[in-house]
Amino acid sequence: MTSYNPESQTLSSHAPDSPRSSQSPPPSGVQGDLELELLGLANALYNLGTTVINDSTKDRDRPGGAKLVGLGANEVVNHLLSIDNKAQDIQTKIPFQVLSDIDNARNPMQLTKERLERAATENQFMNGKIAAIDSYRKLLNEALALNFPETAEYLHPSQGDIKMEL
Repeated sequence: MTSYNPESQTLSSHAPDSPRSSQSPPPSGVQGDLELELLGLANALYNLGTTVINDSTKDRDRPGGAKLVGLGANEVVNHLLSIDNKAQDIQTKIPFQVLSDIDNARNPMQLTKERLERAATENQFMNGKIAAIDSYRKLLNEALALNFPETAEYLHPSQGDIKMEL
């Protein structure tokens, strides 16, 4: 069971083995309410899972044991309904790839990390290509100027003569 105290701006989790609560307070407004509702849903799903496990093992012969599962399922449905209602007021767009990764049990932060690492690698690769081309251009210009002295003024223009065309 998770509780939120607005005065202290903290989240607390009562079960020591339940999902860890956030270390930072939720944002204010509708987005904060939605975040708290999502946290409540996560805890309700966790509690439902533990109830199902308990009902399927040691408590299965107890009369009325299925009612606990039904109550947990109703709690999950109520959280989902509340989330759906609150989501109508939020205009934040979530990329489909992030949702797909979550559905496939991949951490979206891992995807972001992989893409940043790939961009950095490609950036280093391109910087290496640019450096190689600059080095080749300098060597070629020196060789052309040495073998064709009349082209030297065109191969090594002064900084004032260089014009950038956009």
